[in-house]
Amino acid sequence: MKGGCSSYKVLCFSRKFKTTEAEPPPDVRNLFASFSGGRDYMSADQFLRFLVDQQGDVECAPSEAEQILQQVLQRRRSSDSPSDHLVQGFTLDDFFHYLFMDDFNGPIKTQVHHDMSAPLSHYFIYTGHNSYLTGNQLSSDCSDAPIIKGLKSGLRVVELDLWPNSAKDDVHVLHGRTLTSPVTLLKCLKSIKEHAFEKSPYPVIITLEDHLTPNLQAKVAEMVTGIFGDTLFYPQAASLSEFPSPESLKYRIIISTKPPKEYLEKDKVLSDGKESSEEETSGMETPDLEAEEQSESDPDDDESIVGELKTFQQGAPEYKRLITIHAGKPKGGCLKDALNVQGDKVRRLSLSEQGLEKAVVSNGSDVVRFTQRNILRVYPKGTRVTSSNFRPNIGWTHGAQMVALNMQGYGRSLWLMHGMFRANGGCGYLKKPDFLLLKGPQNEVFDPSRPLPVKETLKVTVYLGDGWSSDFSQTHFDNYSPPDFYTKIRIVGVPADAVKKKTKVIENNWVPVWNEEFKFPLTVPELGLLQMEVRDFDRSEKDDFGGQTCLPISELRPGIRAVPLYDKKGEKLKSARLLMRFQFLYR
Repeated sequence: MKGGCSSYKVLCFSRKFKTTEAEPPPDVRNLFASFSGGRDYMSADQFLRFLVDQQGDVECAPSEAEQILQQVLQRRRSSDSPSDHLVQGFTLDDFFHYLFMDDFNGPIKTQVHHDMSAPLSHYFIYTGHNSYLTGNQLSSDCSDAPIIKGLKSGLRVVELDLWPNSAKDDVHVLHGRTLTSPVTLLKCLKSIKEHAFEKSPYPVIITLEDHLTPNLQAKVAEMVTGIFGDTLFYPQAASLSEFPSPESLKYRIIISTKPPKEYLEKDKVLSDGKESSEEETSGMETPDLEAEEQSESDPDDDESIVGELKTFQQGAPEYKRLITIHAGKPKGGCLKDALNVQGDKVRRLSLSEQGLEKAVVSNGSDVVRFTQRNILRVYPKGTRVTSSNFRPNIGWTHGAQMVALNMQGYGRSLWLMHGMFRANGGCGYLKKPDFLLLKGPQNEVFDPSRPLPVKETLKVTVYLGDGWSSDFSQTHFDNYSPPDFYTKIRIVGVPADAVKKKTKVIENNWVPVWNEEFKFPLTVPELGLLQMEVRDFDRSEKDDFGGQTCLPISELRPGIRAVPLYDKKGEKLKSARLLMRFQFLYR
């Protein structure tokens, strides 16, 4: 802990923990004076002019401005307060408190506003990896609880690993060849049906890692059609030449996996033709993590799953017919062939994070070109046994639609995912920028590593912060004094735009006032994220965490905005927030 008093600790504690009220910064005072005409109150008409001229809310109607003003005043005053307060308008204090209300004055748009009528391949999609795991990749419980939590947060792609139970008569969901405890597929499917569209009406894609016999594949087909009924979408044709749009698939469930062609059995075959018990394949003392990584997203790569070829059986036709998005992975390590765009059909390709890193170096243009019509899924490497995550922006800047992260792997990578998918009303689908979808006259495509001229400059002013004294105990950051807050700011996107900055440290204050301005030149703002983290400076120990947020730059609303903060798990803090100003300066 930071320094305190020795023999006078009680007196020091009492004196130093006196809290102060946040006060309007000079910019807010000047704006109030300007738009109120120097009077003590800002009328509804004057407030409307502020919203239009200063905040860029050009579509705001007079009735809407009046309604916001009245709601703010009613919230700030008791119901028996004199009505003239509601008529006259905002005082400076009212105006300042309005600016700090993120539900009225948040930093990004809250409605779906992207074009949702393009093919699925034209969108970034909120994607989970091993969506059923509650903790680490080796020994945690499998459950429908993380699936439900993900769907409620806007997750649109749920991954399930399917394995036979020990009796070979039912289907379990678990991380194969590990000690994770199973959950039944039936339970997972029922939970998906119940919670799929609580957050978003746009389609939920279930990606299946299939390690099943044809008989069990047929049972899966029965379960899926029985549970989802008309909600389940699948095409009449054997394969698609173009994916449907999110708009056309609203409130629909679709399946993505590799279509089964043949089933390869182990050398040891039971008399009824079924493979040996699950315990023999999954109860290994040391899980083969590298083999698991290689088999990820390739359920029929049976050499790594069940050994040498023993017999052939045809896959269940009912099961094949339900697959809307056909999946696969590079065969024999030939990435160039895997990225070949086929004119008559579209598909999904899966790469590990290392596979993507290699691909963007050797075949970066092919990756972008592939993702213009097809879907690319990127997943964490198999050695991430603690459910940690990789940085997702490499995939996004190359057009990858399904960048799959462990939703229980809390940290900066997952914060980026949360921030990215706050865009477009949090519906889980983000329309990719046009430059990721277009080809040049020489068939050239966007290259995120190629330097481009600055398109715009984002000017960020960090005025002050408040709310920590409500969200944290008096001694959370320090036993004997208030915290010493500073804010770290960085841009994440294409390499040329990446930068880190931070404010000065404000000592011993629950309401830090920074009044600092930063400028960020951006070459590709469409793919940029503004990540911020508040920390309490400590000279002798690691700086304490005080909240974080991540915002898509393309969605930022100009003007002075209230920016809510989130905890390490991405849950919104009740009170802690920043007052900031966003301005875009164009060349």
